[in-house]
Amino acid sequence: MRTAELSRTTAETDIRLSLSLDGTGKSSVDTGCGFLDHMLTLFARHGRFDLTLTCKGDVNVDYHHTTEDVGIVLGQAFAQALGEKRGIRRYGSMLLPMDEALILCAVDLSGRAHLEYALDIPTQKVGDFDTELTKEFFLGFVRSAACTLHLRQMAGENSHHIIEGAFKAFGRAMREAVAIDEAFRDEIPSTKGML
Repeated sequence: MRTAELSRTTAETDIRLSLSLDGTGKSSVDTGCGFLDHMLTLFARHGRFDLTLTCKGDVNVDYHHTTEDVGIVLGQAFAQALGEKRGIRRYGSMLLPMDEALILCAVDLSGRAHLEYALDIPTQKVGDFDTELTKEFFLGFVRSAACTLHLRQMAGENSHHIIEGAFKAFGRAMREAVAIDEAFRDEIPSTKGML
């Protein structure tokens, strides 16, 4: 069973998370930030991951700590659920249209943390969510999951569409990367013998 159950408590956030990589896309997400909940629900649905997540954070300040810490814990959950990564495809990519927005996402579950982030979000906020926090989420995820992630905006004018396209593409790319590849079922997909 490729699953993970995690909790993380700091002075700023208290997070509980359960994840199944081989799910159906069911999710229950409550971070205290409606926009982030929406993005994580889309991520789970498009990735076919079962995700239960609650976060009690210092949202009276802003959504920074909540967004970053949720990214960290979600990345830890993927690392835990993947274990030594035996049999996975390792790579995944998606070119996803979201109305006028077009987002490229590519991931390598390499064991090396690297983010290339090229989203040009035109507004500072979507609702009460600071759009600059999108990058903080992905940085938190990449560092904890130890993966390489490229996010590139090919087109787009609407901030909501750009961010939504990024999370949907991220879900689809991760779904492909964590899938079992029959050619590598009993192997780790690296000449090093580990990822």
